[in-house]
Amino acid sequence: MKEESKQSPILRILFYLLVLAVLVFNLFPFFWAVISSFRPSADLFSTKLIPTSFTLAHFQNALSDPRFTSSLLNSVIVAGITVLIALGFGSICAYALGRLPFRFKAPVLYLVLVMTMFPSISVLSGLFVLLRTIGLFNTRQGLILTYMIFTMPFTIWVMTQYFRSLPRELEEAAYVDGASPLTVFWKILLPLTTPGLISTGLLAFIAAWNEFLFALTYTVTDNMKTVPVVINSFSGTSGFETPWGPIMAASMVVTVPLVILVMIFQYRIVAGLTAGAVKG
Repeated sequence: MKEESKQSPILRILFYLLVLAVLVFNLFPFFWAVISSFRPSADLFSTKLIPTSFTLAHFQNALSDPRFTSSLLNSVIVAGITVLIALGFGSICAYALGRLPFRFKAPVLYLVLVMTMFPSISVLSGLFVLLRTIGLFNTRQGLILTYMIFTMPFTIWVMTQYFRSLPRELEEAAYVDGASPLTVFWKILLPLTTPGLISTGLLAFIAAWNEFLFALTYTVTDNMKTVPVVINSFSGTSGFETPWGPIMAASMVVTVPLVILVMIFQYRIVAGLTAGAVKG
């Protein structure tokens, strides 16, 4: 007992040092991006943690760029509609996989999981041919369709585990009263999955908001590009320099709202993602 009491403070100190190292490693790049967005151009490559002066010129340059403001609207529309469609169809599929009896349920569920394992670049050419064939290349509708590749399987998998965690007595009582499976889903089970819908929807929105490869490949004109693509295309006045100040400022404009949303809904995110972990 004495040896354990002597070792426990040392282990506790080592644990806190490890946590501190992980936090610094993960948060320092974000901190540096925030500080750089306020640094004057002449001070951008300084190694000082806190600049001697601050400026809003980088934010003014980014927000005055019509490409950037147009891309913000595109990202909101594409990511928002993608999440709504994924939650709508994904919830119905998850209800069927989690609550309704039918053959080959397990293979279908694992097929959905396998779809999330393919790298985006492996389906790039196939989706390109598909979009050109159906006339959706360089359109918001085309981006929404391609974003379903990664948002729909994720939504189905997470929501299936959530539906499975709900007590069977709820739907059994509804079936006794003559309710149909669709009525049970819409009026009884779906309202109970609000934490799962919020967590899944928010994570799917972040994935769609930050997606770069599909948006870069399937959009050509500036009025159809999303935020990550437009930020990547920023260039200086000479055409050769990289305007790190406006890039950092634009990154903060598109990142801070997501951070705020995650902080607001953090408890619902945890509740939604861990709902199916323990079943009583």
